[in-house]
Formats: sequence, structure tokens, C-alpha cells
Amino acid sequence: MAIAPPVAAPRQREAGPARARQRQNLAGYAFLGPWLIGLMLITAVPMLLSLYLSFTDYDVLSPLSEVEWVGFDNYRRMFTEDPSYWHSVTVTVTYALIAVPLKLLVALGVALLLNRAFRGVGLFRGLFYLPSLLGGSVALAIVWVSMFNRDGAFNSLLGFFGVQGQAWVHDPEYALETLMLLAVWQFGAPMVIFLAGLKQVPVELYEAAEVDGAGAVRRFWHITVPMLSPVIFFNLVLETINGFQGFTSAFVLSNGEGGPVDSTLMYTLNLYINGFVKLDMGYASAMAWIFLIAIGLITAVLFRTGRFWVHYSDEGNG
Repeated sequence: MAIAPPVAAPRQREAGPARARQRQNLAGYAFLGPWLIGLMLITAVPMLLSLYLSFTDYDVLSPLSEVEWVGFDNYRRMFTEDPSYWHSVTVTVTYALIAVPLKLLVALGVALLLNRAFRGVGLFRGLFYLPSLLGGSVALAIVWVSMFNRDGAFNSLLGFFGVQGQAWVHDPEYALETLMLLAVWQFGAPMVIFLAGLKQVPVELYEAAEVDGAGAVRRFWHITVPMLSPVIFFNLVLETINGFQGFTSAFVLSNGEGGPVDSTLMYTLNLYINGFVKLDMGYASAMAWIFLIAIGLITAVLFRTGRFWVHYSDEGNG
């Protein structure tokens, strides 16, 4: 009579890979642990707390146990009773609608110039990228303000050509424009991304178009722009979000007050003033959540409209 073989052997063979996968999962969770803890303590919990505070009257200095629940009063006050709120919205939207397109146009133009092989091109790329390395630093904003003061370098340059200068940063008519100019000057980061995108455009397309008699302008609009549209879209989303979040330069220029005559009262600066100067953290939290929702909606609109003009090279390949 034949004896049936033991059935435990396959299970033993499967136990080894299962334990290995389990050890790999544990190692992954161990590496993710610090990030997850930071996400909870630094991002998630403060966000939920600010959502709660947006429905309260809280002055920062009092303990959380003494906050007064006011419901939607902060939101009602924001939309119906606070003229400075709508003024900051207007300033921020104006800043973003002008500074972001100009910054992208300059970045694309410089990228097209640097997408050529000539002596010292690496040095020029590094020099143009340098301002973006400084980012929105306080030191850079201070230097920029000093350049556009009445005795600054910009007026000295104008005086060389016989043009009378003025205190640009202290004039309500031009103060916001100086901030826009600072934003445009920091075009290095999108320029590098545009350069990377231009390197991916097949040279054969330009050669075929040139053989067909297409000039430089037609090649740009019918080859460069469509092939570069995903990169344009990427830069547009990032720079739009950054444009609406502008804070440091406006804070330094106005000494944290949004001046002159509230001409540089950006939304984030107004939020800071309400939360940390006026100590009205409940109202500032409500402003922050409206700002978050607005940025989310703007980003969603960009993604929704992007499908009509963004073209990917693998479309239609299944």
C-alpha cells in the first residue's frame, strides 16, 4: 500500500519568501516612520487644529481651553465686513496674473537662447539660475529694496541717461511693480525646466520642417510649443501656486505692514498681520482655509483646461 507524501513541504517552501516580504515591509515602514510622524505632527494635526480655530475667537496668547466658539462669524466677517480682505485678494490676484506669465515668458525666452552650443553656455546657465538659488530670502528682498530706493542703483542708472528717478518702493503706484520685477528676475528654476524640455524635442522635426520651408516662427509655434506643452503646464501650475503664496518680499518692503498705502498687502501678509500682529488667530485660520480652497480650485481649473492644449508624445499609442 502506497504512503501519501507529506503536505507540509510546500508550506515550508512558501514560508521563506513570505518572511522575506514581511521583513522588507517592516524595513519600508521603518524608513517611512520619521516622515509619517512629521506629517502627522507638523502638517495634519496643525491643519485640523486651524480648521477648528477658524470657527472660534482665539487670540494666540490664551490657552486652547478658553477659546470661544463663534461658528461661521469669521467667514461672514471676512466676506462682508473686512475691506482689507478684499483689497489683499485684489493685490494678490493682480500680482499673480502679471508676474507669473512674465516670469514664464522670460524663462522660456532665455531657455531658447541657452539651448544652443556656444562657448561658455554652462557659465551663462549657472549665472541665470543663481537668483533662484537665493529664493524668497529676506537678504535678497532687502537688497532689492535698497536697489529701488531713491538713492539706489536703479535711480543711479536712470540718472546716467538723464532720467529723474524716485523712491519706487515707497510710491503706492509702483511698489507692487517692484515686487513683480523681483519675481520675474528669479526665473532660473523654470528656465532650467524649460531647457530640459527643449532637449527632449527631436531635432528631426526641426530639420523636416525646415526642408518644407517653415521659418523660425512657424517652427516655434508648430513644433516647439506643442512638444513643450507638458513642461509649460508643469511650470504654470508651480509658478501660479508660488505667485499666490508670495510673502517675504512684500513683508520686507513694507516692514510687515503691507504699505505704502496697502499697495503691497498680499493675501499671506494680511493673514500674518491678523494672526500674529492683531493676535486674531481664529480669523487668520479662516483666511488660511479659504486660501487653501482657492488654490485648490485654481489648480483644478488648470488641470481641467490643460487637456485642451497640453499634448503628450505618447498620446494615441495605446
